[in-house]
Amino acid sequence: MATKHALCVYPLHFTLVGATLFLKMSSRCPSPCQGGDIPAGDQGEASAPGVELPAIVREIERIDTIRLYAEATLQLEALVGNLEDAAYSIVRQASKLNLSSVLRRASNGVERKQEKLLQAVDAVRDIERELVRISTSRPQWTNLIVAVDSRVDKTLAILRPQALTDYRALLAALGWPPSLSSPDMEKDKYSQVPNPLILMNEANKEKYSESFLALCALQHVQANREVRQCQMPAATTPSLSDSKYFDKTACLDNGLWAIDELVHPIVSRMEYHFSKWSEQPEFIFALVYKITKDFMDGVDDVLQPLIDKARLVGLSAKESWVTGMVKMLLGYLETQIFPPLVTAYHRTDDKLEVHSSWMHLNDQMITFDKRMQLLADSGIQKVALVSEGLSRSLSVFSIYVGHSDWLRIWADIELNSAQNKLKSELEDEASWLCSIDPQDELGHQETTARFLLSTREDYKAPPVSEFVVKTASTMIERSHALPTKGTKIQYCRSTSVQFLNDFFVLLHEGCEALQLPNTALQDESLLKASYAINAARYCEYVVREWGEDTAFMELGAHGNYVDGNQEQIHKHSAQRQCSFFADEIAFLVKLGTDFLEQIMSSILIEFEDLSWDYVQSIGSSNEQNQPDDQVPDEENLEVLPGFVASLEVLRERTTKLKLYLNSKDFLDLWRSIAEGLDYFVYSSIRWGQVKFSDPAVVQLRVDTKALLRIFRPYCSRPEAFFPFVTDSLKLLTMRETDAQYFLEALKKGKDNGKSGLRQHGLHHVDASQAVKVLRSRKSGG
Repeated sequence: MATKHALCVYPLHFTLVGATLFLKMSSRCPSPCQGGDIPAGDQGEASAPGVELPAIVREIERIDTIRLYAEATLQLEALVGNLEDAAYSIVRQASKLNLSSVLRRASNGVERKQEKLLQAVDAVRDIERELVRISTSRPQWTNLIVAVDSRVDKTLAILRPQALTDYRALLAALGWPPSLSSPDMEKDKYSQVPNPLILMNEANKEKYSESFLALCALQHVQANREVRQCQMPAATTPSLSDSKYFDKTACLDNGLWAIDELVHPIVSRMEYHFSKWSEQPEFIFALVYKITKDFMDGVDDVLQPLIDKARLVGLSAKESWVTGMVKMLLGYLETQIFPPLVTAYHRTDDKLEVHSSWMHLNDQMITFDKRMQLLADSGIQKVALVSEGLSRSLSVFSIYVGHSDWLRIWADIELNSAQNKLKSELEDEASWLCSIDPQDELGHQETTARFLLSTREDYKAPPVSEFVVKTASTMIERSHALPTKGTKIQYCRSTSVQFLNDFFVLLHEGCEALQLPNTALQDESLLKASYAINAARYCEYVVREWGEDTAFMELGAHGNYVDGNQEQIHKHSAQRQCSFFADEIAFLVKLGTDFLEQIMSSILIEFEDLSWDYVQSIGSSNEQNQPDDQVPDEENLEVLPGFVASLEVLRERTTKLKLYLNSKDFLDLWRSIAEGLDYFVYSSIRWGQVKFSDPAVVQLRVDTKALLRIFRPYCSRPEAFFPFVTDSLKLLTMRETDAQYFLEALKKGKDNGKSGLRQHGLHHVDASQAVKVLRSRKSGG
């Protein structure tokens, strides 16, 4: 054991002699560990019979704990001493070596340094094994673990730079980095750059392999230390010190050191070319891709067997090489390319050129990322679960992770470009025109409606809605290039979602401007409202499809409401499942529902105004042309003139709506209109006050059939949507004896007349309503 290294572990300071003396004195004096890792003994305890034995047991347990603590401390002192001895030896030998001695076979100094580095790695591994054991069995000994970690971290802070320095010296002696150009390039004949890793002789290859493996081993134990320190509070921490175990996510977020050192020397040579292409970033990306690809086969052939030998499970030399090159490019973009763009964006009044440059740069970044990802994935089976950190290291878009202000600028540029395109699209009247399906022009001929709507044509949405969807989709596709959930959410909310919301608000404002409930309905108003509803329904369908995509389900974020009426929207969204576009969908649902209700309300009000005099005169004998005892021929009887105008307007409105509206909303709308008309006609008749003669009943039945005929093209049994009028006609057309008997039965009130009503096929009017209708028969009682 190296006596010159003292393990200063608060509150204990052990040497072999000190530990022995402490154990001898521990039963006679208070423990110096009170308040520290070791539990203090009982003091001042009475020596009463029955109490002395438990106290002795506790004291023995305390002394045993102190003994175990001392043994663990002494063992760790020895291990840390071995580590510090190896580090001291490596640093001492470093000054005696020079570049010329690196590749000499007889260089004992290099071999001794390599041996000492491996000894240091073994010492760290042994320390980790002991610390894992302690953290599992004695988690309360945190002071000891922290003290050991502090000493090991200080030593590793010396070891890693020295190991990297030696590795760089070896690379330089091997002729790395190679020249980025070749004689063929000067003649415009592009060929692969010679790779020194492939050109090594066997002796140099052996030296390089030893250095590579030693550096990987050092990074391996360092990664395991980081994992253990993150999991230290856990009561049961698995052993991470076994060399067969490698946590890929813990270490590879920053790449493989040995491969990163291959990249660093290339940077200065590449930056010379980069500086000439600040206005042409496509050349920068092309050069990085070419160099990465040129050395790919050599990296895979030489380094992948070494990685496998180091038992770094799941690591790919190709992936690590691509990661290193991407990180190199990231550094240049972060310091040389983006800052001038940001400055120009803030200072220039005419931002058109800056917008164009920024979007061009991002387009090149997207293309570059895809090409580099293909290089990284080639020749190796893709790991099923790729950590967010790993994907970030393979993407140049990770530059936005650390610069949220740059991400906001990019989002503003994208949104501004999309809004300008939409503005031009809205100015074209053809963008709001939608072709009519010839089948819909058949009018009253019954057609089979399609309800499996999926395209814009199915929804009868105007072309501008498809433009909006495609533009938003393009921005969403760009968001996939961002490597983290946070940046994806921020970008999508600032671009595609905001763009959609702006369009949805335009639809809402356009419908509001029509003032449907307050003005007389016009064909143009119906057309504009219908197209706005169709556009909302089509966008709702597309957005729902997006929300069900795996990429958006993983984001699991909530959006912002696009108008101030949050309470009403919340009612629509309270029971829905969480979706990235949940609030946008809720807004569209409310928009369509609200304006369909306004159209229905306008049609019902219009019908009521036109037919008010007629419904008020229903049943009046002075409105009939025949005497009371002469029943007219129903087949030849015409609709009363006061009802014709309202029926014609209703027919015209429903025909137009069938042409304009999508099939689903039209189905809901005409059924709601029918139910509203049924309630209006039934409630307007003064039941019990007017007396229906037989001719009046026949006339009411003729008028009702004319009303039902308007809805027959859309349903084989429209009377099902006029339940109160239909039930009333059944009561009015009953035989007089049956009507009298039924009236008496209803008056008796057995089971509220429900059984009698059902027997006569009456399922909507209740007993009191049926009595009023029966009493409205002129011959009834």
